[in-house]
Amino acid sequence: QPAAAAPAPAPAPAASPAAKAQPSRRRPSQPPPANVRLAHSNLPPGVIARGKEVAPGAPPLPPGAASRIVSKHRQTREVPAPVPPRRRELARAAIGPTGRTQQGRPGKARRIAPGKKAQKTEITTPGAQKRVIRIEDDIQLQTLAQRMSLKATDVLMKLLQLGMGGVNINSTLDADTAKLLASEFDYEVENVAISDEELVQEARGRFKDEGGDWQVRAPVVTVMGHVDHGKTSLLDRLRRTDVVSGEAGGITQHLGAYRLDTAQGSVVFLDTPGHEAFTAMRARGAQATDIVVLVVAADDGVMPQTKEAINHARDAKVPIVVAVNKIDREQARPDQIRTELAKEGLQPEEWGGDTIAVNVSAHTGEGLDKLLESVLLQSEMLELQANPRVPGEGVVLEAYLDRGRGPVASMLVRNGMLRTGDFVVAGGAWGKVRAMTDDRGKQAAQALPSTPVEVLGLSEVPGAGDAFYVVTDTKAAQQLADRRRAPRAAAGAAPAKVGLDQLLQLQKQQQGELQELKVVVKADVQGSAEALVKALADLSTDSVKVHVIHSGVGGITENDVMLASASNATVIGFHVRPAGGAAATAKSEGVDIRLYAVIYEAIDDVKKAMSGLLAPKLVEKPLGRAEVRRVFAIPKIGAIAGCFVLDGKMLRSGKVRLVRDSTQVWEGQVRSLRRFKEDVREVTSGYECGISLDGFGDIKEHDIIECFELEEVEATL
Repeated sequence: QPAAAAPAPAPAPAASPAAKAQPSRRRPSQPPPANVRLAHSNLPPGVIARGKEVAPGAPPLPPGAASRIVSKHRQTREVPAPVPPRRRELARAAIGPTGRTQQGRPGKARRIAPGKKAQKTEITTPGAQKRVIRIEDDIQLQTLAQRMSLKATDVLMKLLQLGMGGVNINSTLDADTAKLLASEFDYEVENVAISDEELVQEARGRFKDEGGDWQVRAPVVTVMGHVDHGKTSLLDRLRRTDVVSGEAGGITQHLGAYRLDTAQGSVVFLDTPGHEAFTAMRARGAQATDIVVLVVAADDGVMPQTKEAINHARDAKVPIVVAVNKIDREQARPDQIRTELAKEGLQPEEWGGDTIAVNVSAHTGEGLDKLLESVLLQSEMLELQANPRVPGEGVVLEAYLDRGRGPVASMLVRNGMLRTGDFVVAGGAWGKVRAMTDDRGKQAAQALPSTPVEVLGLSEVPGAGDAFYVVTDTKAAQQLADRRRAPRAAAGAAPAKVGLDQLLQLQKQQQGELQELKVVVKADVQGSAEALVKALADLSTDSVKVHVIHSGVGGITENDVMLASASNATVIGFHVRPAGGAAATAKSEGVDIRLYAVIYEAIDDVKKAMSGLLAPKLVEKPLGRAEVRRVFAIPKIGAIAGCFVLDGKMLRSGKVRLVRDSTQVWEGQVRSLRRFKEDVREVTSGYECGISLDGFGDIKEHDIIECFELEEVEATL
């Protein structure tokens, strides 16, 4: 069956007028313009969508529309939870400007009522009890300013206005300066530090010191005077001993203590050195004594150390008994000695004065009984008493380091009783008394007032002249020793004040003009070490300085040798020897060790060593003078002076100077010296000669030519 033919398409209906008005839905071949394309875009104004075309701005809102939108948005917005503040913000809010916690609830500020004005901030003044600053001996300037709630710079400027220079905000002020400075700002400073007396009393504990327990004690007599006037010989005669024969050089170089028991009573004698280097020992002996026996040699007179001993006794306010010694000699003149003493203010009793003067002889024993009687009579007038029932106290006379026994201290008990087993504090040293020996070398279990003893058991060597006390226990002893040691350590660590002399020495040392001799000093006892160090330091001059880099008590150790090797120093041993391998170490290290038994020998050798450091001096030695009589001008040679030798001689090898009208014109060498036509080495006085000066031709008649030479002479101090 044939396929049916496709039906013919129906005719399209006629378009209506409305349909003609509608735009065609077909996709146009070109994109619409930008104003049509971006009309419906929700992008913000000014944002480029694509094609680098900018969207048109939004039309302005009608009046009142913006406020309605904002109010509607506030009603629908959710309030977020509060964020907790940070820890730092809490601290700042809790602490006010004065460092105190704010009162009231934090975070809630007080609002001012409408119509009222805010009150002005009132500056309050602290009360009287709050204007007192309590310190302990000293305080830093910055800390003082903080206590007064002031700026440190303001306080520093006030201190500078008061005339104190060389300070800054970190400077430490003492109590007196702090009081003066605080008073300028209406503040008071109160020193609440515990005094040494209160500290010692607390360490010694509580004990009864009743008047009925006081007893008469033996007087402490110090024998003083010039060197070699017979002080030790006098004591030997009284004690029937021979101490002077064992002393090096025949002079006392230590502070010895001896107890003498007589029929009239007991007397404690202190023998002090008479050498000028032992000034500190004499002063210490005068401070620890009740009576001073001044020994003056009848054949010598009042000497410098005699006058010094008188001054020490007067400073200590103790009576003086004069012993005119060596009256057995033919040159003795005791009356002349009394006249010299009267000039020093010691008027003898037989001349209407108040000073007891006794003629004695240590060689024959004449007048010794009268001397003891005078000393005991003087002690009765002083009414010396002590309480032996209280803890002991006294003074350290001498101290040294023993190789087998350790630190040894010679102590004089002034009051109370010292027993074996007591806890003792002496200066910065402390310890338990392990053993005691008296001046005869016998063991002693206890020491009564006015008794000299040697004590073992201290932690270190105490300083000679330090006061010692018996305390309650170990803890109190250590605390008191540490407290008394602190000021010494601070004084040693404090920088020395630099003055003009020190600056000049430093400048000379930097320029190489100031030489320095370094020494290490070791001695047997503390007092000798102090005396030797002071004597060596006094030797320093403007050209050579003696620097003691270390001093100590005891034998010379390897550490001393290594210290001297590192510092290029010399080791000086006084009554000590090298210990252990110190001698071998010194030989390998090339360190010079000098050992001495007499102090003036050590001083003399140090002086020679100081002189060796100085460069030799050039000393001018005049040789002769010649007068210029005529001047000859020689071509290609110059001026030749025809001279007549007035005195001495003129040397061709010597130096000459040309003097005109008493003024030096030139100085140099002689180029040639001739006698007639021959060159000569010298021309003596009374002869004529021709002199040509090297490099100088301005010679005139009547000039004087002086000839001299320079010699090297060893420099001396």
